[in-house]
Amino acid sequence: MSSEKYYITYNEIHKTIKELGENIRESGFDSDVIVAIGAGGFIPARMLRTFLCKPILTVGIAYYDMHNKPSEFPRKIQWIDEVEQKLSGKKILLVDEVDDSRVTLEYCLRELLRHNPSEIAVAVLHNKNKEKRGSLPEEVSWYFAGREVEDHWICYPWDAGDIEEHDRLAKQTADKDDRD
Repeated sequence: MSSEKYYITYNEIHKTIKELGENIRESGFDSDVIVAIGAGGFIPARMLRTFLCKPILTVGIAYYDMHNKPSEFPRKIQWIDEVEQKLSGKKILLVDEVDDSRVTLEYCLRELLRHNPSEIAVAVLHNKNKEKRGSLPEEVSWYFAGREVEDHWICYPWDAGDIEEHDRLAKQTADKDDRD
């Protein structure tokens, strides 16, 4: 991964999610439920709900530690045990903010597939163009990415302590991209 950071605004995310929702609808995939991977997938899933009008369930998976270093394996922080039976026979859209190593997506997909959904798809806000450590199980029928991006650290606005500073850095990122 590059040490370069890429800052993204809420407005950019909203536009990307709107396009992502349109792409999902146009594909013909019509989920029964959205499953958001937390914490990064919570906000994109909620925004996607606006365009798809589907209920959201959430799971908490940790792959990075407090210093943004990947652990050896993802681990469950919060799971939807009490509603797992509701997933059987359903069409599930799994949502996360970024497909980086694909390890978290693979882990979560394999857990969800144990509950026999009728169909399962993945939607990510950003897919990093790089070799992945994880893989998508063959049962995944659709993969949607809002944007294809280079392998830079993505700074999302929901992680910002100072949103004005974040937006200023996002403008610098956009200006630099325009020059390149």
